[in-house]
Amino acid sequence: MNDAWEGTVVRKSRGLLDGSNMYRRLKIRLRDGTIITVRVSRPVWNSVAVGDTVLKQSGQDPVRG
Repeated sequence: MNDAWEGTVVRKSRGLLDGSNMYRRLKIRLRDGTIITVRVSRPVWNSVAVGDTVLKQSGQDPVRG
């Protein structure tokens, strides 16, 4: 399975979905126009802004591109 992708951040969000853990999510627009929502670590969430490129290699976590 190839789970690699590259896209542009269109929205950042975070929330306490279960009441005790902070979940950080990015909405990413892929090159084909598809929008996906991905959960990311705190360092990644803090390092990106709307309009930044995010890359994900197969088998690895997303990183700022």
